[in-house]
Order: sequence, then C-alpha cells, then structure tokens
Amino acid sequence: MDIDNLRLFVMAAERLNISAAGRALGMAPAVASARLAKLEQELGVELLRRTTRKVSLALDGSDFLPYAREILAQADAARAILGGTKAGPKGILRFAAPSSFAQRHIMPLLPKFHETYPELTLDLRLSDTRFDAIEGSFDLALRSAPLTDSSLRGRKLADDTRVLCAAPSYVETYGMPDTPADLRGHHFIAWGDLEPRALIGPEGEAATLAPSEMTCRVIMDDGDAQREATRAGAGISVNSLWSVADELASGQLLRLLPGWRMNDRSVLWLVYPRSNVLTPKTRFFIDFLIAHLGNRPDWRD
Repeated sequence: MDIDNLRLFVMAAERLNISAAGRALGMAPAVASARLAKLEQELGVELLRRTTRKVSLALDGSDFLPYAREILAQADAARAILGGTKAGPKGILRFAAPSSFAQRHIMPLLPKFHETYPELTLDLRLSDTRFDAIEGSFDLALRSAPLTDSSLRGRKLADDTRVLCAAPSYVETYGMPDTPADLRGHHFIAWGDLEPRALIGPEGEAATLAPSEMTCRVIMDDGDAQREATRAGAGISVNSLWSVADELASGQLLRLLPGWRMNDRSVLWLVYPRSNVLTPKTRFFIDFLIAHLGNRPDWRD
C-alpha cells in the first residue's frame, strides 16, 4: 500500500472531507479522489461513502482506520530513527484530556506550543467524563488515576493531590469541621457519584468521607463547575490542587482538614496504547507538557 494514500485516507476520515484532505497534502480534489479509489480497489472494500452532500466512514473504513494510523505511526518512527526528526514533528496529534484541566493549564500553553512546533496540529477531545484511549484511537491521553490498565503505557506528568475545600462564606455560616466526624450533616458537592472516600490522618489513622452521611443535593461531572459552586458557597467539595491552587492562595477557598489526605493514589498520567509506536510527534508533545507542567510544587501536598 502507498503510504501517501494511507495518509490521505486518514486525513479524509478525520475531516470527513476528501477535497480538504487532498489540499492539505498538496493534491487537487480530482487527484485525491482517484488516489482514494485506488486504495479501496487494492483493499477490495469501501472505506468512505461519498454522496453529493457529505462524506462518511463506511463500516470497513471505521474498522481499518486505527490500523492505518498505526502503519503511519510506524513509518514516521522509522524515518525518525534515520534522522527524520531534524525538521520537527508534523501532522495531526489526537489528544484527549479532562476539559477542566485543559482549560486551566493546556489552553494557555497553545501559543508557545504552536511557536515551537508550527507544523503540528492538535486535535483535542476534551471531556471530564471517562474516555477509552484505545477505542477513541488517540495518540495520547491525560488520565487521572492509578495506571493499572495493562493495555496502556504512560509517563507521569504530575501529582494529583485531592483536598477538601469550602468558601469562607460557607464556613462562616456552617462552621469549620476539625475532624472527619465533623463533616456529618454538612452540605456536600459530589463528583460523579456518592461513593465513600478513604482518608488518612496525620498519624496514619484511617477515616471515611461518607457523602451518604452529609447533605448532598448536587452531583456533577465537570471540575470547573464543581470549583465554582464551591467558591459560591454551595457546600464542601473534593478538588484537585491543580484546579484550586490559585483560589486557595488568594483566600477565595479554604482548605478543610489540612492534616488529612485522600487515600486514592491519584496521579496525572500521559498514556498511550501499549501497541502504539511512540511517534516523534507524541514524544515531543509529552516532553513539552512535562517541561511546562511537571513537578509543580503547588500541586503537591
């Protein structure tokens, strides 16, 4: 198979526009259509469905797409070994990350990233709900959890310390809890569910944060919204330090039970499928993020 034809197919599948994919690769629309038709003839399947109104992935095209991306990744990695990285990374990098983290910490870095790597395009998929890095065919994903999935490889970006927070107005109205037992009856802003959370005290003693024993009228799946609801005085919540470090420093939020910590072993990992070759563009982006966001002292307990 012609690598250029594969690259054209991947770009057309991602953009759902054959002409736009062709122009990005320096091909006239008619040439791009002819090249895709040749690839489909070689494979004996329909990869893209064309109508006068739109282009969509055929079922076989959807099945073939992750393999096409892997072939291109292998080719790019092979070129890099032969010295092809001098010109810098090129192409599209598909990156998935929690929306709340990306808005606060990755979006401000985009001008610097584009200045450093002008020929690399970021295709960002941002959501605070859980995603599947393999099913989504991502080159790289940011995940906040222990790295227990054997199908993934990863590099640590930073600690993800979780803390209990409340607004000064809330504490003034409802009081400051001094022990985990004092949380009983307080208003709680839950993240995703009402599962209990394990706590470890300053002397190693164990306790439990039990939302069922608190007054919980809000459950949400967006970190920015949770922080803002807490800042408004709606209740107590568990937040990552990367989300609330500025508000804690300015006094807009107060840290509760500072001698206690969440026993959840959460770390910010940059992960990619174990089966993937670590392409130059992915490696460059990992190094860029670690250089600018790794080992932040204000994100550690």
